[in-house]
Amino acid sequence: MEMYIENPDRTDLRYGYTTGACATAATKAALLMLLTGKVVNEVEIRLPVKKTAEFHVEHQTITKEYCSAAIKKDGGDDPDVTTGLYIYSRVELIGEPEIVIDGGEGIGTVTKEGLPIKPGHPAINPVPLKMIRTTVNEIIEQFNLSTGVKVIISAPGGCEIAKKTCNPKLGIMGGISILGTRGIVIPFSDSSWKASIVLGIRVASKMGMDFLVFSTGGRSDTAVKQLFPELHGEQFIEIGDFLGFSLKRAVDAGIKKIVVAGMPGKMSKLAGNNMDLHSSKSKVNFNFLASIAIDCGYNNDIVTRIRNANTVLEVMEIIRDDPKFTEAIRKKCIENINNYTENKLKSSVEIIKNEY
Repeated sequence: MEMYIENPDRTDLRYGYTTGACATAATKAALLMLLTGKVVNEVEIRLPVKKTAEFHVEHQTITKEYCSAAIKKDGGDDPDVTTGLYIYSRVELIGEPEIVIDGGEGIGTVTKEGLPIKPGHPAINPVPLKMIRTTVNEIIEQFNLSTGVKVIISAPGGCEIAKKTCNPKLGIMGGISILGTRGIVIPFSDSSWKASIVLGIRVASKMGMDFLVFSTGGRSDTAVKQLFPELHGEQFIEIGDFLGFSLKRAVDAGIKKIVVAGMPGKMSKLAGNNMDLHSSKSKVNFNFLASIAIDCGYNNDIVTRIRNANTVLEVMEIIRDDPKFTEAIRKKCIENINNYTENKLKSSVEIIKNEY
């Protein structure tokens, strides 16, 4: 699966580590304890970004049959819901010379096609699987082991935490995912949101759905679901400000019909032909909105007030939510989407009133 990695806009924020890095570090500590019989308090692992990272190990357990260890997930200054969760690895030796990696308590199970993991398997993504397997292989070679190793990754409390993520919508049930293509968490990066959009589109496509509803935020998502009660949950995807990105991914996935739902502010930007709706990338053009008002036949006083407005909410108050004005905005939005996608999607737009 292609992942979308962005550079952070700020450099004064503390980086964190992914659940995949934590699972790898916990596995290394547990396997070393199993082979040496000694408690391990610190481990160092190599990350996919070609750097090393040192982790503090907690909750060590040593028995003759198995050893386990935990790493406390630290997402740095990123608002990561898994921060503070303990990622455990339980390791034991097995007869067959193979490495078996499984999920335990708090790790979700994939139930739908479209993800990088097949249904029925634990939600441990390919890069973390490779990190764990590589680390175990290195230790096997270091100790000249002739046996195999079984690894069980768990995250007590992960089932509750997962309810705050997009896992249930993606068909990952019963827990969190072990994620990370870099090993590090970039604070406030766009990559995880973009990756979730890609996964959402892919899951819907694999389920045979070619009609999706994109919403630019939580209130828009809530409102548009009331407008399309007949649709399945997988057909609704929160895209945030990444409209152009999402439209391209939808075209790539063979989606045929799209509805874009957003509040008047975001839709005014789209009407002005902006495909990145973030405040740092696009601004509301009040001269453009004034030109819409002229086309709608408003008098000079209203046109001047719109041109001098500070917010789109103020514009909506000036026109008193006149459907003539909002319909003109809606038509501009559809025209811009059609031009952007070269008419490869049948598009529609829902402008959500501010009372939601």
